[in-house]
Amino acid sequence: MKATGAQILMDALKKEGVEVVFGFPGGAIIDVFNVLNAPGSPRFVLVRHEQAAGHAADGYARATGKTGVCIVTSGPGATNLATALATAYMDSIPMVAITGQVVSAAIGNDAFQEVDVVGYTRPITKHNYLVKSVEDLPRVLKEAFYIANSGRPGPVVIDFPKDVQQAVLEDYEYPETVDIRSYKPSVEGNMMAIRKAAEAIDRAKKPLLYVGGGANNAVCQELLVRLAEKCQIPCTTTLLGLGAFPETHPYAMEMLGMHGTQYANYAMYNCDCIVAVGARFDDRVTGKLSEFAPNRQDIVHIDIDPSSISKSIKVSVPVVGDCARILPKLLELLEPVERAEWIRQCQDWKASHPLAYKQDDKVIRPQFVIEQLYEIAKGDAIVVTEVGQHQMWTAQHWKFTKPRTFLSSGGLGTMGYGFPAALGAKIAFPDKLVVDIAGDGSFQMNMQELTTAVNENLQVKIVVLNNGCLGMVRQWQEMFYQRNYSGTNLKPVGHEIPPDSPPLEIDYRPDFAKLAEAFGATGLRATRPDEVRPTLEKMIATRNVVIAEFLVEEEENVFPMIPAGAGVRQMMGGMA
Repeated sequence: MKATGAQILMDALKKEGVEVVFGFPGGAIIDVFNVLNAPGSPRFVLVRHEQAAGHAADGYARATGKTGVCIVTSGPGATNLATALATAYMDSIPMVAITGQVVSAAIGNDAFQEVDVVGYTRPITKHNYLVKSVEDLPRVLKEAFYIANSGRPGPVVIDFPKDVQQAVLEDYEYPETVDIRSYKPSVEGNMMAIRKAAEAIDRAKKPLLYVGGGANNAVCQELLVRLAEKCQIPCTTTLLGLGAFPETHPYAMEMLGMHGTQYANYAMYNCDCIVAVGARFDDRVTGKLSEFAPNRQDIVHIDIDPSSISKSIKVSVPVVGDCARILPKLLELLEPVERAEWIRQCQDWKASHPLAYKQDDKVIRPQFVIEQLYEIAKGDAIVVTEVGQHQMWTAQHWKFTKPRTFLSSGGLGTMGYGFPAALGAKIAFPDKLVVDIAGDGSFQMNMQELTTAVNENLQVKIVVLNNGCLGMVRQWQEMFYQRNYSGTNLKPVGHEIPPDSPPLEIDYRPDFAKLAEAFGATGLRATRPDEVRPTLEKMIATRNVVIAEFLVEEEENVFPMIPAGAGVRQMMGGMA
């Protein structure tokens, strides 16, 4: 078959089963856009900023497990994509990003809208390519999709020069298989290591399952529940592991770490065997390394990425492979064990140290908004968050019971992630309730995508918890910097207002409900606790993109909290 480079790309997308592409056009990628709207091509969603294209592809990938795809132009189009690539890389999300590039002869000459894409993306992608010849293109495309969604998933960039897009390849065939000599991810796990893992779990008196985002990627909830029940092992999850183990299960200790539950952190502190599944022992979980799980005798670490094992915490039983393939083998080897005393202790901690906040009939508490939304939706929604206090409150007060229903930026902590990611999830599941829970600071990072949502009829619901400040940074300033609120106030400040301006209300905050109306969406606003539930009910019932804004207590803090670099014993919020 005879085809141009641009046509070969379109053919590859079809053969790889790509249903939707997010992006923004430009001169260096115009030849691809010339064929992108041909009959049979994937659906194209025009975003309003390239970063949003990457986050939308990321959200689509997290919600489905499929590889997200985005296409942008060269220069600023490619550099605007950087934050989204780094977000996906840190959180192990499969993505293929196509960036336009100047013609091959101009590369390295500081041509108009030229940037070294391969150079700048090397540290923030799983792999990247500069396509130097149209003859290489079919192989590169096949490899890119394979690399992105095998082993530990991640983003792959293909830098696509304009002349290669235009070049014609005679007798072209798209490869059916991939053979990369240097890339052979291990998925089955070594049986000797699996036996050692079973022995460590069998001899433990206080084992604890520690489940991360890798278990969500593998969708192995049923296996984790079987393991927990067979061996009576409580289970805690990371932020990205939420939903991998049902939080309504009696063995669920919910999220651990800096803003995790007291009982999850106390279980980790007292356990004698950690069974880590698809988790990487990041600093937000471990805190001070010398004080992390000081009573542990063994650490069993099941992970598909060998570089994650013993990276920060030395483990005694490493098992490299796909947890969905390893857990069945482990279950066959494990003996049923009764650990009634350990289970009872963990449940006592849950009963004695529940999550709590001050109830109020005058001021809206952000936790109350999330609890009410959970009740109204009956927990049945895809929940996406931005990054900040609202992210932690959502993780604490929503009971996640299914994999791939909580989408959030974990490793990079990207403000502005949630809304475009919610658009990607809504395209994947148009009949599902998709809610982006946002802070006023984070939402303003990519609120221009309201146009995308309205134009594409993506009826995402946005809950804005408006506290008039950059809440998480303000909390740190309050607790560790003597309330020096520098650069965190999002409201007008007196000395910044020209003297001849009309006076402003003391509690003035941007009206996001009015913003919604300006974009053709529906805007709702609640200022009192008794307005919260009716506003949420109306939000869900409205057939449109909706911003539901809640003016919440400005100085509400997220607790529990383990200060950065501290140990569990320094938890603010108390320990048993």
